[in-house]
Amino acid sequence: MGHGGDDGDNPADARREVRALPKAHLHLHFTGSMRHGTLLELAERDGIALPDSLVEDWPPQLSAADEKGWFRFQRLYDVARSVLRTPDDVRRLVREAAEDDVADGGRWLEIQVDPSGYAARFGGITAFTDLVLDCVRDASERTGLPMAVVIAANRTRHPLDARTLARLAAQYAGRGVVGFGLSNDERRGVTGDFAPAFAIAERAGLLLAPHGGELRGPDHIRLCLDELHADRLGHGVRAAEDPALLDRIVAAGVALEVCPVSNVALGVYSDLTSVPLPQLMAAGATIALGADDPLLFGSRLAGQYATMRAAHELTDADLAGLARSSFEASRAPDDVRRAALADIDAWLAGSIPLHEAAGAGRMSP
Repeated sequence: MGHGGDDGDNPADARREVRALPKAHLHLHFTGSMRHGTLLELAERDGIALPDSLVEDWPPQLSAADEKGWFRFQRLYDVARSVLRTPDDVRRLVREAAEDDVADGGRWLEIQVDPSGYAARFGGITAFTDLVLDCVRDASERTGLPMAVVIAANRTRHPLDARTLARLAAQYAGRGVVGFGLSNDERRGVTGDFAPAFAIAERAGLLLAPHGGELRGPDHIRLCLDELHADRLGHGVRAAEDPALLDRIVAAGVALEVCPVSNVALGVYSDLTSVPLPQLMAAGATIALGADDPLLFGSRLAGQYATMRAAHELTDADLAGLARSSFEASRAPDDVRRAALADIDAWLAGSIPLHEAAGAGRMSP
C-alpha cells in the first residue's frame, strides 16, 4: 500500500495520531478483553494461582500451529475466565473494555461472548446474558461508547448447544444482541453441523459472524459462506490465498474481521509484514481490524492500526479507509455511523485533535 490518493501519499507524512481515528471494534472476545492488571488483581483477591505466562512472562508466547498449541492458548483463556467470580467482576470487565476502546478511538463496540462458558457460575445462560447486557448498558452510559453483543457458540461443543444459544440470541435480537458467531479451534467440529443454529439466528435477523479463514484456509471460508451464510467472517484473512474466493467475498459484501497481532501471535503468519492486509484492501474487501484477545496478545484496538501502518507503510488515507470500512461492517445505528464517518473525514483533513477524539466518550472515574 502507500500508493494512490491525494492525502498522506508519502509514508513520511503518516503522522496523524492513530488513537484519534474513530473506529468500530467488531472482533473482541469477552474474557480476552480483560486488562492484565485486572486479571492479576482478581486472581490475588481469590488466591487463584496463575501460570507464569500470565504473570511475569506476559504476554505469553503462543502458537496454534498444532492442536497442542491451541490447547495451551485455550487453557490460558479458561484460567483467565476463572477469575470472574461476581457480577461486579463482570461489570468491571465490560466497563474497562469500553474505557480502553474509547481511549483508542473506539466509537462502536460489538463484544463477543459465549454464555455457556460462564453459565455454571452465574445462574445459567439466560441469567448471564441478562447480566452482560445490563453491564453493557451501564458501561455505555458511563463512557459514552455505544455497544452491542454478539453471542457465540463453541465449535468444540455439540451442535445442539449451538442451537440453544442461537435461540437465546434470537430472543434478545433488537435488545442489545446484534449477531451470532461460532468460535474456538476452527479445525474442530464439522462446520455444516452448525447450519441449523445459524438458520435460527438468520431468521431472527441477526448478523452471522462465524470464525473462519484463520487456522484453516479458503476451503473452510467457502463452507462458512455456503453452509452458515456468513455476513462477516471472524478473521477471514486467508481469503487472500484464493483470488476467486476473495472476489466472491467482495461481490457479496461479506466483511472480514482481521486481527493482525493475533494472527502473528498464533503463528498463522510469521510476522506482521506477512499479514496480507494490502491484498485484501486492493481487492476492495470490507475490513474491520480487531484486537481479538488483548489479554493474551498484548495489543488493543489502536495497536492493530499502528502495526499495520508500520508493517505495510499505510498512508493516513489508507487508515481512514479501514476505519470507514469498520463502520460499514458493523451493526452500529445510523446516527453513530454518520457521526463517526464525519469525524473520520475530519481526522483525515487534520482538524480533529487527539484530546477531542479521546473525549468523545464521557469517561467516569
